[in-house]
Amino acid sequence: MNNAFLLYAFPGALLLSLAAAGVAKPDGDMALLDSLDRGMWQLRQTGGNIPASKICLGKSESLTQIQHNGLACDQYVVRSSANSLTVSYSCAGHGQGLTIIRKETNRIIHIQSQGIENNAPFSFSAEGRRTGPC
Repeated sequence: MNNAFLLYAFPGALLLSLAAAGVAKPDGDMALLDSLDRGMWQLRQTGGNIPASKICLGKSESLTQIQHNGLACDQYVVRSSANSLTVSYSCAGHGQGLTIIRKETNRIIHIQSQGIENNAPFSFSAEGRRTGPC
Protein backbone atom coordinates (compact mmCIF):
# COMPACT_ATOMS: atom_id res chain seq x y z
CA MET A 1 0.00 0.00 0.00
CA ASN A 2 1.25 3.49 -0.82
CA ASN A 3 2.81 5.29 2.20
CA ALA A 4 1.37 8.64 1.10
CA PHE A 5 -2.11 7.12 1.13
CA LEU A 6 -1.60 5.85 4.68
CA LEU A 7 -0.21 9.21 5.78
CA TYR A 8 -3.40 11.04 4.73
CA ALA A 9 -6.14 8.42 4.82
CA PHE A 10 -5.52 6.96 8.27
CA PRO A 11 -5.77 10.24 10.26
CA GLY A 12 -8.96 11.17 8.37
CA ALA A 13 -10.52 7.78 9.05
CA LEU A 14 -9.51 8.02 12.70
CA LEU A 15 -11.12 11.46 13.08
CA LEU A 16 -14.34 10.33 11.45
CA SER A 17 -14.47 7.22 13.62
CA LEU A 18 -14.01 9.34 16.75
CA ALA A 19 -16.98 11.45 15.69
CA ALA A 20 -19.04 8.35 14.97
CA ALA A 21 -18.28 7.09 18.46
CA GLY A 22 -20.13 10.11 19.86
CA VAL A 23 -17.19 11.85 21.48
CA ALA A 24 -18.48 15.04 23.09
CA LYS A 25 -16.91 18.36 22.20
CA PRO A 26 -14.74 19.92 24.89
CA ASP A 27 -15.99 23.20 26.38
CA GLY A 28 -14.46 26.41 25.03
CA ASP A 29 -12.81 24.92 21.94
CA MET A 30 -15.17 26.72 19.55
CA ALA A 31 -14.14 30.20 20.67
CA LEU A 32 -13.37 31.14 17.06
CA LEU A 33 -17.08 30.84 16.23
CA ASP A 34 -18.02 33.06 19.17
CA SER A 35 -15.69 35.77 17.80
CA LEU A 36 -17.61 36.07 14.50
CA ASP A 37 -20.04 38.96 14.02
CA ARG A 38 -23.68 37.87 14.27
CA GLY A 39 -26.09 38.68 11.46
CA MET A 40 -26.73 37.64 7.86
CA TRP A 41 -23.86 35.81 6.16
CA GLN A 42 -23.48 34.99 2.48
CA LEU A 43 -21.76 31.70 1.67
CA ARG A 44 -20.29 31.50 -1.83
CA GLN A 45 -18.77 28.24 -3.01
CA THR A 46 -15.30 28.72 -4.45
CA GLY A 47 -14.44 27.04 -7.72
CA GLY A 48 -18.01 26.28 -8.72
CA ASN A 49 -21.09 27.72 -10.38
CA ILE A 50 -23.40 27.11 -7.43
CA PRO A 51 -25.36 30.25 -6.43
CA ALA A 52 -24.51 31.87 -3.12
CA SER A 53 -26.60 30.92 -0.12
CA LYS A 54 -27.45 32.95 2.97
CA ILE A 55 -27.47 31.99 6.62
CA CYS A 56 -28.53 34.01 9.63
CA LEU A 57 -25.72 33.46 12.08
CA GLY A 58 -27.24 32.97 15.48
CA LYS A 59 -26.09 29.48 16.40
CA SER A 60 -22.58 29.59 14.99
CA GLU A 61 -22.09 25.82 15.29
CA SER A 62 -24.22 25.53 12.12
CA LEU A 63 -21.14 26.69 10.17
CA THR A 64 -19.35 23.49 11.14
CA GLN A 65 -21.99 21.25 9.56
CA ILE A 66 -23.41 23.19 6.60
CA GLN A 67 -24.12 20.01 4.64
CA HIS A 68 -26.10 18.65 7.63
CA ASN A 69 -27.66 21.95 8.71
CA GLY A 70 -30.48 21.66 11.24
CA LEU A 71 -29.56 18.14 12.37
CA ALA A 72 -28.49 17.29 15.92
CA CYS A 73 -24.99 15.91 15.37
CA ASP A 74 -22.18 14.92 17.72
CA GLN A 75 -19.22 17.23 17.21
CA TYR A 76 -15.59 16.78 18.19
CA VAL A 77 -13.10 19.63 18.04
CA VAL A 78 -9.98 18.25 16.40
CA ARG A 79 -7.96 21.47 16.42
CA SER A 80 -8.65 24.99 17.59
CA SER A 81 -6.70 28.25 17.48
CA ALA A 82 -7.52 31.95 17.34
CA ASN A 83 -7.87 31.87 13.53
CA SER A 84 -8.61 28.24 12.65
CA LEU A 85 -11.05 25.54 13.75
CA THR A 86 -11.28 21.90 12.66
CA VAL A 87 -14.38 19.95 13.67
CA SER A 88 -15.31 16.34 12.99
CA TYR A 89 -19.01 15.52 13.32
CA SER A 90 -21.39 12.59 13.01
CA CYS A 91 -25.15 12.74 12.42
CA ALA A 92 -26.78 9.40 13.29
CA GLY A 93 -28.36 7.92 10.17
CA HIS A 94 -27.50 10.95 8.01
CA GLY A 95 -23.71 10.89 7.61
CA GLN A 96 -20.64 12.62 8.91
CA GLY A 97 -18.12 15.27 8.00
CA LEU A 98 -14.92 17.12 8.71
CA THR A 99 -14.98 20.92 8.48
CA ILE A 100 -12.12 23.41 8.63
CA ILE A 101 -12.96 27.08 9.22
CA ARG A 102 -10.27 29.73 8.79
CA LYS A 103 -11.06 33.22 10.03
CA GLU A 104 -9.71 36.13 8.01
CA THR A 105 -11.63 38.75 10.03
CA ASN A 106 -14.74 38.74 12.24
CA ARG A 107 -16.72 39.25 8.99
CA ILE A 108 -14.87 36.97 6.52
CA ILE A 109 -14.22 33.24 6.83
CA HIS A 110 -13.12 30.37 4.60
CA ILE A 111 -14.73 26.95 4.98
CA GLN A 112 -13.60 23.56 3.67
CA SER A 113 -15.84 20.58 4.35
CA GLN A 114 -16.01 16.97 3.24
CA GLY A 115 -17.83 13.86 4.32
CA ILE A 116 -20.83 11.66 3.64
CA GLU A 117 -24.46 12.80 3.36
CA ASN A 118 -27.22 10.23 2.77
CA ASN A 119 -24.66 7.61 1.62
CA ALA A 120 -23.04 9.97 -0.93
CA PRO A 121 -19.72 11.82 -0.60
CA PHE A 122 -19.52 15.60 -0.59
CA SER A 123 -16.65 18.07 -0.64
CA PHE A 124 -16.71 21.84 -0.99
CA SER A 125 -14.87 25.05 -0.24
CA ALA A 126 -16.70 28.30 0.43
CA GLU A 127 -16.12 31.86 1.50
CA GLY A 128 -18.43 33.39 4.09
CA ARG A 129 -19.00 37.15 4.40
CA ARG A 130 -21.22 39.02 6.82
CA THR A 131 -23.61 41.14 4.78
CA GLY A 132 -25.81 42.83 7.40
CA PRO A 133 -28.46 42.18 10.04
CA CYS A 134 -30.81 39.20 9.89
